Parts: sequence; C-alpha cells; structure tokens
Amino acid sequence: MAIVNEIKCARCDRKYSGVRSRCPYCGARRIGRGKYSEDSENAKGKMLISVLIMAVFAVAAGVLLFTTPVDADAQDAADDPSLSSIEDDIDNIQGLYTPPPTPTPTPEPEPVLQNPISSVRVLFSGSPVGESFTLAVNEELPLNLNIEPVGFDRGDDFNIDFISTNPDVVEVTEVITGQTGLYGFRVSRIGPGNARVRIVITNNGEEREMWTRPVHVR
Repeated sequence: MAIVNEIKCARCDRKYSGVRSRCPYCGARRIGRGKYSEDSENAKGKMLISVLIMAVFAVAAGVLLFTTPVDADAQDAADDPSLSSIEDDIDNIQGLYTPPPTPTPTPEPEPVLQNPISSVRVLFSGSPVGESFTLAVNEELPLNLNIEPVGFDRGDDFNIDFISTNPDVVEVTEVITGQTGLYGFRVSRIGPGNARVRIVITNNGEEREMWTRPVHVR
C-alpha cells in the first residue's frame, strides 16, 4: 500500500501524486480531493504512521548503541584477571629459584722470596782481591765471585751483571764455572785510561751494586 495515494486528473484522466496541486501532464488544477481518491483521506494518517515507525527504529538503534558491552580488547590491562594470574605465576617461580652461591676466589700464593745474600767475595787464586788491582795493556786477570748462602741460581728473581765502566779501557767477560754459588769472570786490559769493574746483583726485583774496584795501569 502506497504511503501517498494517487489522484486522477479530472481533465486528462491520468493519475499523479496526491501531494501535487496541479496535473503534471495537462496542468489542470486539482479540484477538491480529485477524482477516484476514495483513499486520499487516509494519506495524512499513513504519513504520520511512517514517521512514528522511523522514530521507533531510530530510538531502538540508539539503545543498542549505548547498551552494547565494550570489547574485551579495550579493557584496561590492569583489570584483566588473566594478567594478574600470570604475574602471580612469575612471582612463584622466582620465589622457588635460588641463585647459586658466588664462588670465593682462591687467593694466589705469595711468591717465595729467596734468602737475602749474606756475603759477596771476589777471589783471585782463592784469596780476596784488595781495594784495587793493576793490569798492563793486553793483560788478563781471572777472578771468581763467591756468594753466600749457596743456592742462588739465575732466574726471574736473581741475576748477576759484570760491568766495565769504560769498555774501551777494561773489558769484563763472564766465565762459566759449573759450580753452584761460584761465578767466574775475566778482566782484560784493552788500552790506556781509567775504568772500574762493577758487579750488580738483582735479587727479588731489587738491583744493588755489590762490588766495585778501580783498575790501574801498570
């Protein structure tokens, strides 16, 4: 059933919408309710019913829009009971875990220091050398170094250096004796001039001059 009834033109007998005041075909003015418009008196009632139906649909749509529950994804994470359960499980696992004890480092042993040297003697044919000695040019003098206590061997903590203060005048050369605690060296006169013979011993990282003598020209 149409909401707005049609009416028939009194002039051309054509039907047109009841809302028009003139016939769209011949231009004749509508007289009264028109010809064959027995249902036109209900047009206003039908239009009112249509408006009411549309209003009901609009109200129903608004009610559905405002009463629909919020999506679960939009909920605050702090109010999610599943997240609280996960946090409780993590706390329980951490409470059961006991970290292994930190191992105590083993202290490194202190280095064993060698005994201090009690005496150093330079010998010529078994007799101690005096305060100085005299050599002619191209003359050599074999000497021995005796260290007490016996047992010092060359290594990282112990070393002996035989030194000439002027190698162009006096040359000092070490000689291997093969005896523990006895070191041999040879003093050679090279040319004229002055020089000293020095014996420097390094023991436990400490370097000391243990013996020195001047060499005179004969």
